[in-house]
Amino acid sequence: MSLNIRKECCLIPYHSFRLPSTALALVEVHSAEEMAEAWHLEAFADSPKLVLGSGSNTVFVERFEGLVIVNRIMGREVLDEGSDWLVKLGAGEDWHDAVMWSLSQGISGLENLSLIPGTAGAAPVQNIGAYGMEFSDLCAYVDILDLEQGRFSRLSQDECCFGYRDSIFKGELKGRAVILGVGLRLPKQWSPRLNYGPLKELSEPSAQAIAERVMSVRREKLPDPDVLGNAGSFFKNPVVPNAVGKDLQQRHPNMPAYPAGEGQMKLAAGWLIEQSGMKGAKLDGVGVHQDQALVLVNHGEGTVEQLLALATQVVRRVSERFGVVLEPEVRLLNRQGEQCWSHYAD
Repeated sequence: MSLNIRKECCLIPYHSFRLPSTALALVEVHSAEEMAEAWHLEAFADSPKLVLGSGSNTVFVERFEGLVIVNRIMGREVLDEGSDWLVKLGAGEDWHDAVMWSLSQGISGLENLSLIPGTAGAAPVQNIGAYGMEFSDLCAYVDILDLEQGRFSRLSQDECCFGYRDSIFKGELKGRAVILGVGLRLPKQWSPRLNYGPLKELSEPSAQAIAERVMSVRREKLPDPDVLGNAGSFFKNPVVPNAVGKDLQQRHPNMPAYPAGEGQMKLAAGWLIEQSGMKGAKLDGVGVHQDQALVLVNHGEGTVEQLLALATQVVRRVSERFGVVLEPEVRLLNRQGEQCWSHYAD
């Protein structure tokens, strides 16, 4: 195999915020074997490495002093497993395209997760979710390259240790494994999930109707990153103890809140930001989106420094108003490819 390695590479086309950033080197891989080869390149043995999908959840805070490996491992397949369909996707497949493809094959089950940006390989890392569904609800397995042992293996749903926007890939296996593909188990006996937000209004809840409604709502709220640079939801919806949530609800009766497991409540970060007066706020070339306060945007001339200053201002305002500390959902990476928000939040 011969890999095409590009030195001193501009990263603007490789992340959806399109902020000025560079890397020491970049290579695109198209198979599990190429991924293994790229990771073990002798020329970068002592350099940090970062595997990137579509970059829809990534901001490079500093110049990346290592090798960016862009995952372009493709592939779509459906297996009949009796009562279920098993949908197999290469990690480089665009997630939304795969959802639309599955529906075109007459396979229902992914419709609630329509129009979520990113690749199939990124989906289990964040345990993506929307409209009452998470990736973990459907996950049959995740195929990985074990970087320490140099072998391919398969993790079951339980072995992925999924949580709210969390997984083993953000914890124990961070930097130790690369996702190569995923398997999704979708029951043939399909039941719509309609107990969240605008989906309750559907009178004829076919899978296609749900997908169209989800896409319509997302397009109304979320700017197209091809038009306005962004990474979707910038902050996580905070999870607080029931006592804290109920106290906030007493003081703010219109505050949205949802059950989040035993003794906890999930709050709507976008509502908190809006009520803190930050919706539509601008700071030089960046801003809080005028229609969706949960989304920070690059108006075209933005810089990383401006984005960090704005994010810090949002967190401070919400904390002052509600006593709740927001955390980024977006990965903010330093020169070593490590999450560095805590440095700016202090």
